[in-house]
Formats: sequence, structure tokens, C-alpha cells
Amino acid sequence: MNWVAPIKDDETLRRYEEELLNLDVKYFIMFRIGVGTGMQVQDILKLTVGDVRDKDSIVVYLGTHKVKRSFRFEADLKKIIAEYTEGKPDDAPLFRGMKQNPVSREQAYRALKNAGTRIGLGTIGAQTMRKTFAWKYYKNTGDIYYLTNLLNHASPSVTFRFIGEKPRVDTIASRMTPEENMRSRRKLFQDAAGVGRMEAVKDLMNLLEEEMDNPMNNDAFYGRVDTLLTGMEDLIRDFHMDV
Repeated sequence: MNWVAPIKDDETLRRYEEELLNLDVKYFIMFRIGVGTGMQVQDILKLTVGDVRDKDSIVVYLGTHKVKRSFRFEADLKKIIAEYTEGKPDDAPLFRGMKQNPVSREQAYRALKNAGTRIGLGTIGAQTMRKTFAWKYYKNTGDIYYLTNLLNHASPSVTFRFIGEKPRVDTIASRMTPEENMRSRRKLFQDAAGVGRMEAVKDLMNLLEEEMDNPMNNDAFYGRVDTLLTGMEDLIRDFHMDV
């Protein structure tokens, strides 16, 4: 299974949207709404014509916390929506597939993937819209905690991985509540779990050090080691003892 990544480059995003428009206008509209709102693809596919026709924006409630999000249609998208929905009843599926039914999640995935393949993007999937939305929001605001709540993730670390960014220890630690810090302390001291986890990390490092000169290792092994060490170095660089 290929890793699905957000589209972070503006020019690549423009080319991808252009390819979707060439493929089928409904997938272009679907993608723009997804990147603008952060909606799950299965929820986007439930939209009707009446949800967007003659509207300047769309208001949605995301996740289990029902966080309110508003996305304003830019002039080009509003014009395309007006042309696309002309003559269609309000209760019709906005993205119609076979036999008057809404496009299926699998059909949407194939379309998104196909457009990516045409321009050489191999990291496109059904989550591309949501990941691109989340990455753009983080880059514009730096508020990883809002995204963690919005996406219903277990922790900011999960959200950092979701958007393809390296976790920032200082960012995460600075927002932990006294109760969370207390829970972490209990967790680390219970049955010497903290020491055990540190020993496991040291054991892995010792094993990798011993394996460095093993002639049986292929290039992929060294690629994984380099990636692991780079990630650890970034985390250590952000870590501060004097908190």
C-alpha cells in the first residue's frame, strides 16, 4: 500500500487540480471542497446539489466533537459549480455515479489516483484531500492542537505524522496540562516502565551499531537507519531538560 501524503507544493496542487478538471469536473469540485473543509471523503460524497448551488460558502461540522468549519467558494469554483449544477434538482447527489446514485468511495479513490498518476504523483489516495487541508491549516496557523481535536487524533504526534511533518517536542510539551504531566510521571514510574523503555531504545541502538559493518545488509537497511537517526536527532534537538 502506498503512503498517502498531502500535496504541499502550490504548483503541484495547481497541476493536480487541472488534471482533475480535465478528467471530470465533479472530481475537481469534490477535491476543492475536501481541501477547503477537511471533510471525510464519504461525507463529501453525501452532499446534494442544494447544499452548494447559489451558495457563497458551505458550513460543515467535523469529527466526533462536531467542530464547525466554514469554507468560502472562490469565484472560479462558484462559477464551475453554477455550470455543473444547472438544471439538476436540489435533492440530487452532487457527485452522481452509476444509476443516479452518489459516486462510491472506491470510484472517487480511483479518479483521484488516476489524476495523480497522470502527473507523476504516486502518493495520492482518498485521504489526500483531508491531509492537504490539515497541512495547509498547520502551516498557516501552527496550531497542531486544533487539528488534533478536529481530526479526533489520540495525540499531536499522530497529527504530525498524518500531515507528514516531524513532531515538535517543544510544541507538544509546552501545551501539556498539569494533569497530563502528572499522568506521564505515573506512567513512566509504574513498574519502572520509563527506564524499561529507555533500555529498549539503547538495546536497539547497540544492535544497529553492531550491524553497521554486516556485509549482508542491503542499501534499504542503511536507508531505514538513516531515517531513524534523522528523526531521533530532530526530536532530541527540540527536547529541553529545563522545563
